[in-house]
Amino acid sequence: MKASKSPLTYPPSKKVEQVDDYHGVNVADPYRWLEDADSPDTKAWIEAQNKVTFGFLEGIPERARIRERLTQLWNYEKFGVPFQEGGKYFFTRNDGLQNQSVLYVGNNPDGSAARVLLDPNRLSSDGTVALTGYAVSDDGKWLAYGLATAGSDWNEWRVRNVETAEDLPDRIQWVKFSGASWTKDSKGFFYSRYDEPKEGNLLQSTNYYQKLYYHRIGTPQSEDQLVYERKDHKEWGFGGYVTDDGRYLGIAVTMGTSPKNLIFYKDLTNPEAQVVELIPDFIADFTPVGNDGTMFYFRTDWEAPRGRLIAIDITRPEPANWREIIPQTDNKLEGVRFVGGQFIGLYLADAKTQVRVFDRDGKPVREVELPGIGTAAGFGGKPDATETFYAFTSFAQPTSIYRYDLATGKSTLVKQPKVAFDPDDYEARQVFYKSKDGTRVPMFIAHRRGLKRDGKRPTLLYGYGGFNISLTPAFSPARIAWLEMGGVLAIPNLRGGGEYGEAWHQAGTKLNKQNVFDDFIAAAEWLIREKYTSPAKLAIQGGSNGGLLVGACMTQRPELFGAALPAVGVMDMLRFNKFTIGWAWESDYGSPQNPEEFKALYAYSPLHNLKPGTRYPATLVTTADHDDRVVPAHSFKFAAALQAAHKGDAPVLIRIETKAGHGAGKPTAKLIEEAADIWAFLVKTLQITVK
Repeated sequence: MKASKSPLTYPPSKKVEQVDDYHGVNVADPYRWLEDADSPDTKAWIEAQNKVTFGFLEGIPERARIRERLTQLWNYEKFGVPFQEGGKYFFTRNDGLQNQSVLYVGNNPDGSAARVLLDPNRLSSDGTVALTGYAVSDDGKWLAYGLATAGSDWNEWRVRNVETAEDLPDRIQWVKFSGASWTKDSKGFFYSRYDEPKEGNLLQSTNYYQKLYYHRIGTPQSEDQLVYERKDHKEWGFGGYVTDDGRYLGIAVTMGTSPKNLIFYKDLTNPEAQVVELIPDFIADFTPVGNDGTMFYFRTDWEAPRGRLIAIDITRPEPANWREIIPQTDNKLEGVRFVGGQFIGLYLADAKTQVRVFDRDGKPVREVELPGIGTAAGFGGKPDATETFYAFTSFAQPTSIYRYDLATGKSTLVKQPKVAFDPDDYEARQVFYKSKDGTRVPMFIAHRRGLKRDGKRPTLLYGYGGFNISLTPAFSPARIAWLEMGGVLAIPNLRGGGEYGEAWHQAGTKLNKQNVFDDFIAAAEWLIREKYTSPAKLAIQGGSNGGLLVGACMTQRPELFGAALPAVGVMDMLRFNKFTIGWAWESDYGSPQNPEEFKALYAYSPLHNLKPGTRYPATLVTTADHDDRVVPAHSFKFAAALQAAHKGDAPVLIRIETKAGHGAGKPTAKLIEEAADIWAFLVKTLQITVK
């Protein structure tokens, strides 16, 4: 099929008479029926759409070659950051093409003589059961671990004997957005769960009234102790954590996706102790770092939008007594670790990691010398540790693992994978450009070394811009394949993200959300003006909130892009809060029930801003049938409306993955297939010559 010469015939998408009144504005919703993902009509529509989409993709000659190269690039060892419990080291490893990474335990951090503790690949034939989280008891005897099936956010937690690798009968169900934290006696752990949803509505029903429980190993879930709930606050979520000294249960209380939280605690040495509200108001972010007796440490943006470290003595908890340990700087303090009696601060300097070490009083000790410009993560451990481990990655360096000696400050390479490409063939740099209102925005650009800027380079512009999330340099085998094909990769750090602290985040939320789209559009215009590319060669990509970004920008400036790749996007901004955890996003988006915020949402909602008779860029919408984070109805309705409105010959298709969810835990095989389809789509629609 040649999209450039004849339009595709799309499956019919029926329209229904559905009109809703929003503050006196009547809004039609003709594809409301697609919200029922399990109805016979929707299932038939999915099958028909996939038939057209895969028919188009299968007709692209380069697709098989792209998939073969992606498989080669993906086939390298991948390691997780090791950690220590009970005198043993635990880490994850993937030998290259395993669908899921395997959890190992051993006596050495380099993995020598380690044995398999848990292999998720044995739990399903197609790799769609994923390990979502795990926690090892202090004595190293027990592993609590969570599993998700087909990409769902719903987890089931189990308990495994570390020595025998055998499971106890324990089954903890209806867990979502929770880890596990063991008590120091290693007899049980704290976790959070929801009530069992109504039958038949597992992947769509709203998630309210999370509760905090304690599970004693070897007992049924029905006997778990309810530790804390708030019937007066259905939106509150609870994250329980046991302090390193074992004395306190800390409770981080969240409301939706807002970065502001509360902090409560309970004295575990006193069975009669009540939960104490240490920070009872949503005034800022307070991320627990550790404690020294009654002194609790928090990374916070309270009166410091770029972050600082403070100490709160719970015997004198009034704000007037709070003490600053590490002050705010010009760079964002992304996180702090309390390990080996030192504080390790992870900073973002223009979206690149810097790591600084401080003593207990906040006095600077040294800066950790990183292997280059990129992203570092890890540095976990106990307050009495002598070593810690971290991962480092950049656009051309796959994630490598380092050991850091806390006494000497020396880093030693532990694991460095070998990938079938030459990193010296590529270069990456950071540029700054001005957005519509004059705001200075950074952008990473990567491409083949010595690229000729003639305005003809196929360019992929990737963005997110929301929920305080930062986009930092990271290795991706899929993106290496794109660079090999002569493509340019551009990643701007849009407002709404977390790169410069809370002020930068808030500048892209609610009534300011249009700033995010303006930043992205300005990045596209800069790339064209600087002769990297042209509209016909420019593709935009983003997932989840980034899918919304792509949907909004392609509807606002359809002539600016040659292709659009919105993945698992939030496309219906008037009904996003009706499903699963969607209500939680109101902290970033605002609420359709608020008249002023409705006006802003309606003005950019991708579904509602498609205009009949418009020539839209070639579009490949991607979603999954088990996505219970951003329900697939968003993508279904948008694709149906786009196909109806589109005037041009460029293909506008939807690819619907089966037995997959929002993205976390997706098997390697599915990742490769999806990447091959996306690159093949761009090769066809942007007319790229693959050598």
